[in-house]
Amino acid sequence: MKLVIAIVQDEDAGKVTDALVKGGFRSTRFQSHGGFLRARNSTIMIGVEDRRLDDALRIIRENCRTRTRSVSPLPPVMEPGEFFMPQPVEVQVGGATVFVTNVDHYERV
Repeated sequence: MKLVIAIVQDEDAGKVTDALVKGGFRSTRFQSHGGFLRARNSTIMIGVEDRRLDDALRIIRENCRTRTRSVSPLPPVMEPGEFFMPQPVEVQVGGATVFVTNVDHYERV
C-alpha cells in the first residue's frame, strides 16, 4: 500500500479529484498555500494499492497542466532617495508535486 500526496494548483484540483473518482480512487483534498508565489493550492491524499499506483499517477499527470504567470519580484531593501521599479518576471507554475510513501498500516472504518 502507498500513500500518494499530490500538491496541485487550485485550478486543476477539481479535475484531478473528479478523474480519481472515475478511476475508482478515494481521496481527501484540503487547501494549502505555496511559499514561492503564495498561491492557493490543493493537497490531495490518496491511499493506493501497489498494483494501482501507476494508474493514480497517470490520472494526476493527465489532469494537471503547467502555466506561465507574470509576477512582480519583491523590491530590494532601498536606501533613501533610491527608486526601484520592479519588472514583472515570467515563471512557470502548475503541474503537480507528488510524494509517494509506503504505508505500514491502512484501515478504513
